[in-house]
Amino acid sequence: QVQLVESGGGLVQAGGSLRLSCAASGNIRSIDAMGWYRQAPGKQRDLVASITSGGGTNYADSVKGRFTISRDNVKNTVYLQMNSLKPEDTAVYYCNAKRFLFGTDYWGKGSLVTVSS
Repeated sequence: QVQLVESGGGLVQAGGSLRLSCAASGNIRSIDAMGWYRQAPGKQRDLVASITSGGGTNYADSVKGRFTISRDNVKNTVYLQMNSLKPEDTAVYYCNAKRFLFGTDYWGKGSLVTVSS
């Protein structure tokens, strides 16, 4: 099992920045990739950014150039630096960890990000 705990959400004005953190614990050696998803009210949960154990990254087109995902392997923590935030970035952001071999997903409880115009 893997446990994920997010922190760092909150309210920010458009154009501002926030950094989300996701601390992983448990069987972390089994994790192949970690990432962030978001879900706005009435919408599906979509991938925002991901990073593999090898350091490869992937971003949604809507956040490219504004968001950066990174990881600290010593602290077992993944970060999402969000700059130039827009009102449409408002959502609950969920941390995700994947085990490719078994197709297993682990989820955090979510962190609300609200961007005011």
